[in-house]
Amino acid sequence: MDKKKILIIDDEVEMLQVLKLRLEADNYITLIAPNGDEGLEKAKNEKPDLILLDIMMPKKDGFTFVKEIKADDNLRNIPIIILTGKTEMKDLFAIEGIKDYLLKPFDDVQLLKKIKQLLPA
Repeated sequence: MDKKKILIIDDEVEMLQVLKLRLEADNYITLIAPNGDEGLEKAKNEKPDLILLDIMMPKKDGFTFVKEIKADDNLRNIPIIILTGKTEMKDLFAIEGIKDYLLKPFDDVQLLKKIKQLLPA
């Protein structure tokens, strides 16, 4: 079985490290990026199977990132899970067509369940 590759984009270094360790413990290959610009470059170069994306980031926010991914024929089908502490953004996610998100703080069980739904073995 091929290991699935997950790109984690978040400007909080601690969040990147925690998610990276947790996902690698569950047998995923992880890539990390501290902002949307670097995340977009890694998505283009590495073609991850799934992206975990923070919304509020410097340089390129999550909404801009999602629009650019969806506009790229090679990347538009990569599932994205939004990670946010902003509960009031749920309506905006719906408008933008973002169906998968987790509100911070979330637990490992929630995250892994959502990943497994989007990346069946």
